[in-house]
Amino acid sequence: MTDRYLIRLATPIGRIELVGDDDAVIALSIEREGSLPHDDLPERSNAVLDAARGQLDEYFAGDRTEFDVPVRLAGTPFQEAVWAELRRLQWGEATSYGALAAAVGRPGSARAIGGAVGANPIPIIVGCHRVLASDGRITGYSGGDGIPTKLWLLGHERIGFAA
Repeated sequence: MTDRYLIRLATPIGRIELVGDDDAVIALSIEREGSLPHDDLPERSNAVLDAARGQLDEYFAGDRTEFDVPVRLAGTPFQEAVWAELRRLQWGEATSYGALAAAVGRPGSARAIGGAVGANPIPIIVGCHRVLASDGRITGYSGGDGIPTKLWLLGHERIGFAA
């Protein structure tokens, strides 16, 4: 079994926990109600997580607009197709659940797309915060404190949305 590594960092949206293996980041969690999934485990870093920490620090400082740290996204084929589309989104670019559904060849499946977006194991690096309703509204966010976290990320990237 591949070794697992874990680090935490302080950010403007709360503490973030990164989990990786020898080759890639495999999970990113944003603090919710003062806790992270692996708060009981000691930190143990490696080169991949050190690079991810540096890139996230630069992102939050406004000095980085794209991530090139290796990630491993494990899910169903449908989820992986959705996450691949999320990875195509650039800094400051938003899409809708409907547009994602069309992009993965499942028009009319916006609700299923929402489930896949919400299951993204590596938010921020894989920009699920960039998905809005077809009318530009914010419909939810599963990371951190939910919508306030998404609002911060959208504002940071200067992505407009409907009230």
